Amino acid sequence: MSTANDTLIAIRDLSKAYTRGKQVVEVLHHIDLDVQRGDFLALMGPSGSGKTTLLNLIGGLDNPSGGSIVVDGQRIDQLGGGELARWRAAKVGFVFQFYNLMPSLSAQRNVELPLLLTKLSAAERKKRAAIALALVGLSDRATHKPTELSGGQQQRVSIARAIVSDPTLLVCDEPTGDLDRQSAEDVLALLQALNREHGKTIVMVTHDPKAASRASHILHLDKGTLVTEAQEAPAANA
Repeated sequence: MSTANDTLIAIRDLSKAYTRGKQVVEVLHHIDLDVQRGDFLALMGPSGSGKTTLLNLIGGLDNPSGGSIVVDGQRIDQLGGGELARWRAAKVGFVFQFYNLMPSLSAQRNVELPLLLTKLSAAERKKRAAIALALVGLSDRATHKPTELSGGQQQRVSIARAIVSDPTLLVCDEPTGDLDRQSAEDVLALLQALNREHGKTIVMVTHDPKAASRASHILHLDKGTLVTEAQEAPAANA
């Protein structure tokens, strides 16, 4: 049995509902979930199952309707807007399907963006961005703008941006959904290396069984409910 020190994310009785006009739409129903420090968890399920909503709640992008979310000892569902923004900046790196890069900025400047919220000097920001780009294999593309990069390279820039502040947690929403198969494999191999070699805890939403196979555990949701507990992912190809 795991100890409290091993548990990075502890979710209890978590619910989320949205109001559309006079209708209340319940998206998540009484979720209980523990994610261990250093885990790589894939969230799968049909469209509308609530997996992206759950990911957004874990990453502090949304607030629950009920229940509690503790991440790295912090009860994030009780934080106010400013506190939550500062917590996200310090603790979470985000990787999205469509990269969300600034088209007018170089790869280096895109990676530096999260560091603008810190008190680091311009020289230190540049140094850390260079380290992050080297880690994702794009040192030679530092001065290139997003339009000068392939889709796979753009996603690797977004991963560099996600890790530049050395976050505790990476949350990834369909990170390979807009990529060809080879680029997807490259990005998944990078995420796997960040997990295994650098100890990053990763929670990833995906529709793709091949992407999910790179995770160490797979969790299935259906209609806002966990239908299976986290289970070992099938062995991925090296």
